[in-house]
Amino acid sequence: MRKMIGTFLLFILFLSAISIPFANTDAAAEKVYHVKIDEAVEKGLYAYLKRSFNEAKDAGAETIILEIDTLGGHTDAAGKIGQLMQDSDMEIIAYINYRAISAGALIALYADKIYMSPNGVMGASQVIVASGNAADEKAQSLWVAEMINAAKSHGRKTIYAEAMAEPSIHLPNYRAKAGQLLTLTANEAAEPEVGYSDGTVSSFQEVLELNNLENAEIVKTNVSFTEGIARFVTHPIVVPILLSIAGLGLVVELYSPGFGVPGTMALSALLLFFFGHLIAGLAGYETLILFIIGLGLVVLEFFIAGGIAGVIGSVAIVVSIILAGANPMFMAYSVLIAIAVAVSGMVIIMKFFGRKLHLLNKVVLMDSTDTESGYVSNVNRFELLGKNAITITPLRPSGTVDMEGERIDVVSQGSYIGRGKHVIIVKVEGSRIVVRELKEKGENE
Repeated sequence: MRKMIGTFLLFILFLSAISIPFANTDAAAEKVYHVKIDEAVEKGLYAYLKRSFNEAKDAGAETIILEIDTLGGHTDAAGKIGQLMQDSDMEIIAYINYRAISAGALIALYADKIYMSPNGVMGASQVIVASGNAADEKAQSLWVAEMINAAKSHGRKTIYAEAMAEPSIHLPNYRAKAGQLLTLTANEAAEPEVGYSDGTVSSFQEVLELNNLENAEIVKTNVSFTEGIARFVTHPIVVPILLSIAGLGLVVELYSPGFGVPGTMALSALLLFFFGHLIAGLAGYETLILFIIGLGLVVLEFFIAGGIAGVIGSVAIVVSIILAGANPMFMAYSVLIAIAVAVSGMVIIMKFFGRKLHLLNKVVLMDSTDTESGYVSNVNRFELLGKNAITITPLRPSGTVDMEGERIDVVSQGSYIGRGKHVIIVKVEGSRIVVRELKEKGENE
């Protein structure tokens, strides 16, 4: 009996011994989420980061490391990402692996800690509008305030964030001359006077080691297929291209019989545009409904007369596209570019292919009603030339003559001709028949 008890106790001790390493491993397996911010900053990126932050929170992670390499993008998207970071209870570390420019700098400043690669840079954050010029004073002032708030959020000196966005600030020790935006190198950002970098590192692993996370479980998040579409579609360069393809495709489709490739391309571009903006959280279903109503009115214009349905439908389409974007001004520029491309395409098609592509013949008169095409407004009675007639009424200079019992409206060659005079027909131009008085009866041309 004692032997059995001893064997049982030894078995319990054995199980305890082998379970201790697993328990320690589980305790040490702290999760760190590794999220990349690359390419342009747009609302599609915000949707991806929001999902990543939620996943990290649900998994019990305490740290998120954002690996940043971007030249910037939409300021409103950066602002929403900054707010997302502020609302998070997790520690957020920014690893600038080369560039955090413009909107990327704002995101980095909202991190609890910032590390930079040896060739890393951050700054140059002035707002640039779609036309390529600096934003107006109102937008610029708002952006400078956002940069200052981002620096304040973690106790960083605001003068450097302000100099990144405001070219009038002069910081001679850091090459920011008056009229030049501040861009900090890794060494400059790490200087105690600046304090924008917590260290210069050569790799992501070094970031982990400096924060005692080298034994943590690293979870890399990837952009999903739908998020990838959203990021692509909401890119500042892609938006006007998509709208231009849609406008040009619709114009070509109008000139083509049936429904073919141009119409398919146009509808695909518009579906991509709205799908991406819906995924990114920019557009609501109301904008899509407004677009469908507008498209229906434009199609209805081909079956009813008046033009009112077409005008209302076109306005509804334009408004729905502008409302679907993050920045109405940028979307307005994009729509203008698309309209310019569509009009240019229409001019080229009408000039070189107008008679070959005939669907718009139902809407636009493509044929001229000239004599060469077989059109005549009146019958030319050339057989009357040289024939004699007698005036029934005085010609002043128009009147009526009798020619072999037929009454004909004529005009004199210029002078007054009284009633009962003999005349000769000297010219026929459609309905205009010209006569000249005969001086003697029986005179002929």
